[in-house]
Amino acid sequence: MNLINTFFNIPVFLNSLPQLLWGLVVTIQIGITSILCGLVGGLFLAVARLYAPSAFTLLIRVYIDIFRSIPLLVLLIVVYYALPFVGIRLSPFLSAVTALSLVSAAYTAEIFRAGIEAVPHGQFEASAALGLSNRNTMVDIILPQAIRIVIPPLTNNCINVMKDTALASVVAMPDLLKQATQAQALNANPTPLIGAALIYIALLWPMVAVVTRLERHFNRGKR
Repeated sequence: MNLINTFFNIPVFLNSLPQLLWGLVVTIQIGITSILCGLVGGLFLAVARLYAPSAFTLLIRVYIDIFRSIPLLVLLIVVYYALPFVGIRLSPFLSAVTALSLVSAAYTAEIFRAGIEAVPHGQFEASAALGLSNRNTMVDIILPQAIRIVIPPLTNNCINVMKDTALASVVAMPDLLKQATQAQALNANPTPLIGAALIYIALLWPMVAVVTRLERHFNRGKR
């Protein structure tokens, strides 16, 4: 048996392709849900960190530091296998989304915080001089400028979330990697894993290209 028949077996790939495509659908569902939850949660944490009382701000900082430090695989195992012991039982899908969203929100909060702090302080002072409330200042003045700054790192974070969906296979979620490993076992051939890798590349490469173009665009704007 040679390299081609072992890793690039076309009949095996075609036979497992429907299974891989179904796994891709599940991966996209987990990824998009986690990205949206992470964006909303991260924005809330970033804004609350600016205007919340000091005690609440401290809790936010602790949350961000913990969930940026804990390995996602460990968190996923805790959510799926440990929470039932305290009466909280989540499905594999909700477990994967919960773990990914908690980590994504922590990173997104730091990205938004950096973007908000990059807005010149004079914008805050001018808004206060005009009598704008904190809410109007943030929504109408600060966030539109901050979002322009944070688009490239946010897109990078979205790519990382999509890649991390592969860890959902440890909780029996039938995502792309899980389907590939099952197809590998059924066919006694690793070609489905290579096929899954190619599908991940096809899915994520355009996003990487978008990040590169955005970074170049905004760098030209700065110059």
